[in-house]
Amino acid sequence: MIEVRMINEAHKADINLPNEPFGLFGRMEPSYADGRWGYKEILFDKENISEMCFPDEDYDYEAMKENSVFLGAYDGEKCVGLAILQEAFFKYMYLYDLKVSEACRGQGVGRALMEKAGEVCKERGYRGLCTQGQDNNLGACRFYLKAGFRIGGLDTEVYKGTKQEGKADILFYRDV
Repeated sequence: MIEVRMINEAHKADINLPNEPFGLFGRMEPSYADGRWGYKEILFDKENISEMCFPDEDYDYEAMKENSVFLGAYDGEKCVGLAILQEAFFKYMYLYDLKVSEACRGQGVGRALMEKAGEVCKERGYRGLCTQGQDNNLGACRFYLKAGFRIGGLDTEVYKGTKQEGKADILFYRDV
């Protein structure tokens, strides 16, 4: 049974849950017309499907605790999922990081983290959550939409001049 709870000082090491690979099997292509966002999915050919793993972050609990909320998904005492929320100057808390251990994906852990994150937003007077997902991480983009987020923007400039040039960030919003 997975339990989602705030990560406190006693469990601060859990905010450094290791990143694990995820599949890159397609991209989401947002569109904006008549004041509404839409999208289409472009699935990669079999030979272009790959995996990616973000580098581990080495988060500093003490440095981040003033403006961050750390939520952990626990299977017993083992942390199998993490959501980091950050205070923001507008009406949406920022979902800074979300990850679920590979062995626990597809079992509702991410959704449980988002439900708890929604409670935190309400308690703190926020309208909801915002985050971004890379357009070529179709699995993450699908997750956000399924978890009640909507597309609210597209940043096509963020990766210019980097080794990830050609990607874009899709901005997602979820009211609570």
